[in-house]
Parts: sequence; C-alpha cells; structure tokens
Amino acid sequence: MLERALKGSPRYYGWIGLLLVIIAGCGTAYIYQLLTGLKITGMSRDVSWGFYIAQFTYLVGLAASGVMIVLPYYFHHYKKFKHMVIFGEFMAIGAVVMCLGFIVVDIGQPQRMLNVLLNPTPNSILFWDMVVLNGYLLLNIVAGWVSLETDRLRLPHPGWLKPVVYTSIIWAFSIHTVTAFLYQGLPGRHYWLTAILAARFLASAFCSGPAILLLVMLLTEKVTSFKMPKDGIRTLAKIITYAMCVNIFFFLLEVFTAFYSNIPGHMGSIVYLFVGEHGHSELVPWMWSFAAMAVLSLALLVPPALRDNHKLLPYSLAILVAATWIDKGLGLLIGGFNPNVYEGISPYWPTGPELLISLMVYATGALVVTILFKIATDVKAELGVSQKLPCGCSTDDHCDCAKAA
Repeated sequence: MLERALKGSPRYYGWIGLLLVIIAGCGTAYIYQLLTGLKITGMSRDVSWGFYIAQFTYLVGLAASGVMIVLPYYFHHYKKFKHMVIFGEFMAIGAVVMCLGFIVVDIGQPQRMLNVLLNPTPNSILFWDMVVLNGYLLLNIVAGWVSLETDRLRLPHPGWLKPVVYTSIIWAFSIHTVTAFLYQGLPGRHYWLTAILAARFLASAFCSGPAILLLVMLLTEKVTSFKMPKDGIRTLAKIITYAMCVNIFFFLLEVFTAFYSNIPGHMGSIVYLFVGEHGHSELVPWMWSFAAMAVLSLALLVPPALRDNHKLLPYSLAILVAATWIDKGLGLLIGGFNPNVYEGISPYWPTGPELLISLMVYATGALVVTILFKIATDVKAELGVSQKLPCGCSTDDHCDCAKAA
C-alpha cells in the first residue's frame, strides 16, 4: 500500500514539498545544537526541562487520544466509528514519532538514548516511559496496517488482531500515566507533586487529542473524497466536551487545594503563572488567555445547538486546542520550576533555535500523518465507503439521499 503515498494531486505534492523544506531548513538549527550544545536553548541549571519536554508532554496526550475512537468501536460496537478508527491509530503513530523526536533533541547527544537499552534500570520511570512509548508505537503500526490491509483485500480481520487492539487501548492509558509519573515523582516541585496529576493528564489528553484528530479529519474531508459520518462527528464532539469539562474541574481542584490549605509551596506556582512574582510576569497574559479560551470553548461546545453546528465546530475545537496547549504545553512545565528551591524566579523562554528545532519535529510528524492519511483515504475510496454525496451527507449517514445511494 505504500505506493499510494507516491501518487497524488499537485496540492498534495506541494504540501509534502513544503514539509520537506521545513525539515531540511530547521534541521540546520538542530545541527547547530549538536555542534554547540544545549546552551543555545533557554534552559538553565534551575530550568532543566524546556520547550522540548513541554511539547513531548502535550503530544503524548495526542498519541493517547486515538483510544477515544478505538474503545467505543471495539468495546461497545459503535459502528459510526468504523471508518474513523484507522485515522485514530495513524494519528497515534505520528504523535509518538513526534514524542520520540522531542526526546532525541532534548537529550543533546542522540547516542545517549542507547544508555536506556544498554543499562536498563527498571526502578526508573524514564525506563518505563521508553517501554510504553515504543510499545504503543509498535502496537498501532501493527493494528493500523493489518486492519487497513485486510479491509483493502475485503477479508475479515485475523483473530489475533483483536487482542492487539485491546492491548493498545490499555497501553494508551499507560503512556500518559507514566509520563505524569515523571513529573509527580519529583518531591521538590510542589506544582507537580499531586496525586491528581495523572488524572489531569488523561482528562486533558482526551479533550485536546481528539480535538486535534477531529480537526485533521475535517481538513481531510476538504481535500479528499472521504467523509465522516455525521453521527460519528457528533459523538466525538460530545466526548471532547465531557473531557474538557473534567479537565477544567480537575484544574480548579488544584487551585482550591493550594489556596484553601494556604501552603506557600503549592500556591507559589499558581501565583507566578496568573499574577507574576518578584517582577516576573512573562506568563501572566498567556495563562489568562488560557482561562478565557477554556471558558469560551466550553460555551461553544456545551450547548448541543452550537456543538452540532459543523461550520462553528472547527473554531470551537481550535480554541480548545489553543487553551490546552497553553496550560499543558507551556504553563505546566515552566510553572513547575518556579518559584525555585530558593523561593526565587528562574525565567525561561524558548530561544529562536529551540523553536526552529521544534518546528522540525512537528513537520516530521505532519509528514508521517500526511502519508498515512493519504494511504488510508485512498483505500477507503477504493472500498467505496464514506463517500461524499451531493446532499453533503456520506454513505454511512441515514438521510434519504444516503439510503438511495
């Protein structure tokens, strides 16, 4: 099926070419980092994790998001997700590739990755994070490719595939839980030292991840003949809304616990993020933007009339993604390092080379997702499923023109 990735419209080739140019151009910044060292980043002794790890944390949630489609289809036999499952699995592959890419660029020298394999340390959370990430990548490659290939050949899925999919569902929860353990296992960081952090990670993953997936699939509809069932879109949007409500609730629980207990260590990070401290207020506009966009996204998603408006839905999802990225891909990490152990502030902001290298990793993930989605949509088109009809519905919908088709 790989040959399908080599055939496409001029627009498809133009997009692939743009991604390759970005990867090559921004790759020069990575070469500069390899030659010069991590001093070109904004990281320091007090802020030893930076933009790279923040993006890794956010993208683990995107990788886990596929389970929100896979689980209803396989566990509850929700048929509306039948033709959407493969896109969830392929999105997970691209997300894990980006996660691994951000880890590679963060450790400075790539050969250091071999230390995890040459000197395995089972009592280290980092060791288990490596296991779950690579295991989840392998599970999704096998499950996604085999299911798509058997569908293309119009054959039933092999019996061994279902246990693999069930394992991947459990694995999806584990990858974000273990990532949360990396943070909440550090006793000197009060903002992260909370038992609910893993639950917060999962809640944010199950709203932001499916939101990104749905946005990409809506874009796929625009440029291909594939069309998602409207009932499937409505159900996924409802799942995103519920998860976002839980995500905000968990965040407010943290705020209440910090300020009701009046423990300075727990209050310090939240005060720094939303008010500023010791003259440092770099993140204050960002965090209040997060709060405003979180409220706005819920205002647009909670009412069914607005949530089911397919013209408004992409904007609602984009606002939600922006809000969760600020909270989890920026504020969570920087807020965890500040105030530092001396009750001072160690300001951090990503440098230009840091942002260019991050763009390289994102472009690599986009390239992987583009190729996989191209293959999937071509196979779906060949099978004649989920095609656009003149009325705007798909062959999986229950409208009159779909029934006639």
